[in-house]
Amino acid sequence: MPGPILERLQKCLPGLGFYNVFGQSEMGPACTVLRPEEHADHPGSAGRTMLFVEARVVDDEGNCVPPGELGEIVYRSPQLCLGYWNKSEATAKTFAGGWFHSGDLVTRDENGYIEVIDRVKDVINTGGVLVASRQIEDCIYELPQVTEVAAVGIPDEKWIEAVTVYVVIKAPVSEEEILQHVRNNLASYKVPKRVAFVDELPRNASGKILKRLLRDVGGSKSAT
Repeated sequence: MPGPILERLQKCLPGLGFYNVFGQSEMGPACTVLRPEEHADHPGSAGRTMLFVEARVVDDEGNCVPPGELGEIVYRSPQLCLGYWNKSEATAKTFAGGWFHSGDLVTRDENGYIEVIDRVKDVINTGGVLVASRQIEDCIYELPQVTEVAAVGIPDEKWIEAVTVYVVIKAPVSEEEILQHVRNNLASYKVPKRVAFVDELPRNASGKILKRLLRDVGGSKSAT
């Protein structure tokens, strides 16, 4: 749940307690949970691991990283699926070493609270600097005119990948207003190079935004 959206919900529905649950289908699907009483002290967190879920945060070589450092979260649990149907290579890679490699980049503090930074494949390499797409999205979500936003990296001769955002709005807002808001809150290299207003974002059957389709569309337009 993007932080700005959660804040709006809490203000609109002050009598409700929110559970922020994070996970993946392969894990059944819940892995971590942030309970209502934990939100105030851990804003932006996805909580701690749930019962019967064991998690590690590791580097590219599978070594555990210290608290607070970025790494990929991997899981082990009796609720984990056995593999992918008729996809032996994908199964061997994703379940290497007896752990499920999620593809999610996170940090975990000394008390076990997880903060999701981005998907490994969604991190944007702009000018040789890695940028988390989620950080840009959360920033733009702060604008009340914005309903949805997705940030992706589009292949670019100068920048390697150009930060590009696809935005769905519910009230008028200009491209410059969006860019200025990002400039005021994030480093200059995180400011989008392109802003595209769309009626809706592509999703799969479970409602997940399909960023690969946005990258494909953006790449085709760049090529032309």
